[in-house]
Amino acid sequence: MDDLRDKYLGAVSGASDEAALEDIRLQAVGKKGEVALKMRELGKMTPEERKLMGPKLNALKDEITSALAAKKAALEDVALEERLQSEWLDVTLPGRSRGKGSIHPVSQVSEEIYAIFADLGFAVAEGPQVESDWYNFDSLNIPPHHPARQEFDTFYMHRAADDERAPHVLRTHTSPVQIRAMEAQGAPIRVIAPGRVYRCDYDQTHTPMFHQVEGMAIGKDISMANLKWVLEEFFHAFFGIKVKTRFRASHFPFTEPSAEVDIQCSWVDGQLRIGEGDGWMEVLGSGMMHPKVLKAGGIDPDQYQGFAFGIGIDRLAMLKYGIPDLRAFFDSDLRWLRHYGFASLDMPTLHGGLSK
Repeated sequence: MDDLRDKYLGAVSGASDEAALEDIRLQAVGKKGEVALKMRELGKMTPEERKLMGPKLNALKDEITSALAAKKAALEDVALEERLQSEWLDVTLPGRSRGKGSIHPVSQVSEEIYAIFADLGFAVAEGPQVESDWYNFDSLNIPPHHPARQEFDTFYMHRAADDERAPHVLRTHTSPVQIRAMEAQGAPIRVIAPGRVYRCDYDQTHTPMFHQVEGMAIGKDISMANLKWVLEEFFHAFFGIKVKTRFRASHFPFTEPSAEVDIQCSWVDGQLRIGEGDGWMEVLGSGMMHPKVLKAGGIDPDQYQGFAFGIGIDRLAMLKYGIPDLRAFFDSDLRWLRHYGFASLDMPTLHGGLSK
């Protein structure tokens, strides 16, 4: 055993790398190593010889194993030192730049709208995107024969063949949120209802899903004059300039009287300019709420009256930021998003400016 000790401790001491050290381990204390073979011979010895030789073999194995572990640690230290000498990093260099996301124009314009109407005293109301036929049509005084209730204009949900109930729809406007708000809060009330809406349409200025915001104010002394003032204040704050408006008589089932609203604009070298020139552009529909709609919301039309309006958020973004095609809003093109997107810290406020 003294010869084995001297042999392997010397070999361990002279090992130049971890591969050589592993070969020595296998030769010494591996399953077929010399120390292991010696331990198998214990079975052929007498009990007295085993008591003498067993502890000595275990001590030899432990000593060689300890020497192997110490040598391995020393070799690792040497390798690390060599690596530190050959590799270096200049910690004064600037870090690698990372790509940054951006705020989508629809999100940016939505925040601008919330800020403006909050300043005018309007709260934000929300509702489900899958609506019942009653909330989406009947409560809004939309008759059964109205074109909006046809399948070429509205997405209807599936019903079983034996289910006679009217199918649910993907809401075609956020007006159902106004009915739910009236039911929940009563009158007086001032809310806007922003959100996604769905219609069967797709071209340069229409998509099957788009964003809309509707506003509603109900009280005992609300008039068309209040509606006109609110909309003009909104356009002034949103576009940052005085914008003239023009109200044209129209017809909507849920308002009476009804009016479509145009804003002043001009075209100069193919570029649209808001708030100047002799042209007009239609931007929204509005009017005084129909008594039947007030009744559907649980409000007495003999005591209260109010106005309502609706406008496309995507359309506002197109007008303000010069975006020519509505379909690009939903194409997920990173080049488009980087061009039209906003930095995360450019969240709009009235005091800080609604766009930076």
